[in-house]
Amino acid sequence: MSRIPTPASIEDAPKASQPLLEGVKKMLGSTPNMFRLIAVSPAALEGYLGMFGALSKGELPAPTRERIALAVAEINGCSYCLSAHTYLGKNLAKLDEAEIVANRNGTSNDPKADVAVRFAAKIARERGQINEDDLRSVKAAGYSDAQIIEIIQHVALNVWTNYFNEVLKTDVDFPVIKSRNATA
Repeated sequence: MSRIPTPASIEDAPKASQPLLEGVKKMLGSTPNMFRLIAVSPAALEGYLGMFGALSKGELPAPTRERIALAVAEINGCSYCLSAHTYLGKNLAKLDEAEIVANRNGTSNDPKADVAVRFAAKIARERGQINEDDLRSVKAAGYSDAQIIEIIQHVALNVWTNYFNEVLKTDVDFPVIKSRNATA
């Protein structure tokens, strides 16, 4: 059970959050627990959805974004995010099981995506303390400066959701995938 009560429905969320949750429902077909729990703070929900929406219009393809989310969730031991992104990776980004396993290990079976996922995983593990060689390898793989910035931003956004879900123990409402790094 979540450490803060999750609104049971869109109507149970604060009024200012309700239109935002309606947008989530339209986009995903439902309002997962994480979104309804974030909605307890309309400002937090607006901030999260704003960054999420902006990044979805970026240069990184959706499968690479899901790969990064899987790697970061595993590193941070977030079973909620790992469950959600495994589901989204399979059903929306069309990642196969071998790719999801590779992503959880901080790699990818796709050569170009592998560089981005490794870079993202290192950022997450090393808390941003990367070296010039790390940056050079991403550029050499063909990633633009804008894409590098987006990789960093995706790591940050996923770290936020990982911490949010771990601190509040959000009830998992996707097929459950346990992180190897989970504490509970």
